[in-house]
Amino acid sequence: MFSRVLIANRGDVALRINSTLSRLGVESVSVYTYTDRSTAHARMTPRSYLLQDGARTGYLDRRQIIAAALSTGAQAIHPGYGFLAESAEFASDCEQAGIVFIGPSASAIAAMGEKIAAREHAMRAGVPVVPGISAPNLSDEDLLLAGIEYGFPLLIKPAAGGGGKGLHVARDRTELKHLLPIA
Repeated sequence: MFSRVLIANRGDVALRINSTLSRLGVESVSVYTYTDRSTAHARMTPRSYLLQDGARTGYLDRRQIIAAALSTGAQAIHPGYGFLAESAEFASDCEQAGIVFIGPSASAIAAMGEKIAAREHAMRAGVPVVPGISAPNLSDEDLLLAGIEYGFPLLIKPAAGGGGKGLHVARDRTELKHLLPIA
């Protein structure tokens, strides 16, 4: 168990993590930007660390987050969810700095980071997946044929969507044909 954990997130996410850590008897360290200095997450802990730069880049600056953890004596970093939680580089940075990354290993994040490779990895591991096709460089014709094979409705998930962006439901072949260039 850790005695001090830095929360590398903001807002409601940071508040929820802080609440759980508090129940576990673990001291939280918050990070905040100048813009967020008066928000609840910035004031919630006895220890806090001001990140330099803008509100958007400060929270994503891996070096600053690691420096904050080291300077406040945090033994671990909880990234919450979002970009740092999905960053194999950040998980690796934590390990190199001797700080525990509360989340998957860097290799697990890397394995699951690309959608097509993640699906193939899951299938090889015997994890049930939704029926469908996923492969690099599928043509529109390949996808239209898959619509016939699997039936409609179909969910179109772009390989580089991120966070559900670009998801579309095609209810028939005509709609699929229309949605493929958009997705």
